[in-house]
Amino acid sequence: LKLVESGGDSVQSGGSLRLSCAGSGFRLDEHNIGWFRQAPGQEREGIACDSSGNFDPLYADSVKGRFTISRDNAKNMAYLQMNDLRPEDTAIYTCAVGFVPREFLQVLRCVHGPMAYTTWGQGTRVTVSA
Repeated sequence: LKLVESGGDSVQSGGSLRLSCAGSGFRLDEHNIGWFRQAPGQEREGIACDSSGNFDPLYADSVKGRFTISRDNAKNMAYLQMNDLRPEDTAIYTCAVGFVPREFLQVLRCVHGPMAYTTWGQGTRVTVSA
């Protein structure tokens, strides 16, 4: 199982970026997806997640209305569209997945807690300047 993020860059405040997360060795439609970020000197923060079952995505208050999580199960890809970026969004962004047994698809909604995810990417850096 492997996840590889891409799309991180340096942008000015108010700009946009789209992060991608490519999965291999597993079926993305059987997994909840989480996006996390960690800024220097700060704890890792779960910011967005998408469930394999029929649930709406969840967002942290810090990104709600600006970031959008999505997935393409056919391509085994997940995305994080980030708009109206701010200097406080500067961080390493990482995607993660957690397996959901079929019988729990409509029960196990994604969460922001990292313990719910078992496979992690290496991260991609986002820098937002004022």
